[in-house]
Amino acid sequence: MLLDNSFTYGVGIMSGTSLDGIDVAVVKISEENDSVHIELEHFDTVPYSNEVKQVILDLCDPITASIQLISSMNMLLGKLYAEAALKAIDDSGLRLADISFISSHGQTIFHQPDPIDAAGELVASTLQIGDISTIAELTGITSVGDFRTRDMAVGGQGAPLVPYADYLLFRSQAIGRVLVNIGGIANLTILPKNSAPSQVKAYDTGPGNMIIDYFARRMTNGEWFYDKNGELAANGSVNHTWLDILLQEPYYKIPPPKSTGRELFGEEYAIKLWNDADKLSINLADRIATITKLTAVTLTNDIKRHIEPDGIREVFISGGGSYNPILMKEIRNGLPDHVQLRKMDEIGMPADAKEAMIFALLGYQCLKQRTNNFPPATGAKREVVMGKVAWGTLRG
Repeated sequence: MLLDNSFTYGVGIMSGTSLDGIDVAVVKISEENDSVHIELEHFDTVPYSNEVKQVILDLCDPITASIQLISSMNMLLGKLYAEAALKAIDDSGLRLADISFISSHGQTIFHQPDPIDAAGELVASTLQIGDISTIAELTGITSVGDFRTRDMAVGGQGAPLVPYADYLLFRSQAIGRVLVNIGGIANLTILPKNSAPSQVKAYDTGPGNMIIDYFARRMTNGEWFYDKNGELAANGSVNHTWLDILLQEPYYKIPPPKSTGRELFGEEYAIKLWNDADKLSINLADRIATITKLTAVTLTNDIKRHIEPDGIREVFISGGGSYNPILMKEIRNGLPDHVQLRKMDEIGMPADAKEAMIFALLGYQCLKQRTNNFPPATGAKREVVMGKVAWGTLRG
């Protein structure tokens, strides 16, 4: 029977809003005394080609998206995910027969957590593409995906999903912790000291790297897809007048649970901010310095609300933003001195691999038929088993 051994090898696949590429984590999962443990065996990131990246961006824009393109890319991404998984398994030294399952988040191209009118009814929705049947067929390995929709079916926002694993793996009886991921969007999980599930809070705080990446592309005429080592922001100064205007965005004042994505903070929003900076005659370096500060301030403002009530003493950062020293410096400066700022690597989970590892865990729990959403974070009415399964059959 699947997952019936003392330990299980699985593969987690994550492709986020920053479009850095396909993150693949080969993991070993075991259980002891009702606790689940996950270890990283191998990790790799397979970059998207510039053409694939541009098509995904086109799919996220209602003006350039088409039904034909969505359908085609759903199958193509399934193929690319399968190829990335096969490469990672081979590089890990394991055999295909050693791997019990593949679990893929898919590529989000639309996320509408607040209901809108559809054929006369109010409907919340989300869409992740990257066909799991294609993954299962090309690898021969049972594949799990499409997690978010089940949470939405019970009134949740379908996001964030990572807090389930944050609570399972990282809560502490001695101190409160905040786990932060800075991808295209920044999100956090608040784990109060010795917390029960009902005490955990988790949500998207706003833009992470998404707007920074856009400004980096504009400033370098497309040569840079992100601000390498914060070099562009390091040459500028924060324009506090403009920052105060940016902080008036209504999303920041919405109470959790809440989630967001390109629908709010995508290219259309970034273009608006760029044009606003033109009108204010803000030089290029100061623009990206201010946008970098925006990510830091919106994040630390939310963290500071929880420091004393929840006994927060450690903040762990993962995601691409953890490699931007200017962003990290701004976050450090925004927190009290008694709160430690650390990278996920320091507690045994590489920052780059975290989300792929966690989706492996979510897939594992799905195949065990265990609930794996987290209502305190998503707002769902109850716990459910998220994920759809495409059964695989190894050949040869």
